[in-house]
Amino acid sequence: MDGEGVTLKVAGESRPSSVAGAICAGLRVRGQCEMQAIGAAAVNQAVKALAVARAFLEAEGLQLVFVPSFLDLDVEGLERTAVRFHVRSREEACPLLTPDP
Repeated sequence: MDGEGVTLKVAGESRPSSVAGAICAGLRVRGQCEMQAIGAAAVNQAVKALAVARAFLEAEGLQLVFVPSFLDLDVEGLERTAVRFHVRSREEACPLLTPDP
């Protein structure tokens, strides 16, 4: 993440609840995080993790937003396309859309 934090690498075998915990930690500490997933199973787990993280954060009064994009990576000499998820707290991403308390 360009020195701003850690990029979470999600695999098809990743536990969504564990990834969700890492997403929540990133949002609490930095207000943002990034995930990368290569392959359908990994993207599926990443999306599940986003849903779980949303529920975790909702209990704290926080909301998350994310923007997916494609990223070409070199993995062991082979070019692979990953899906990258830029995840932000709604307050960080859209301060004008966040209702006043």
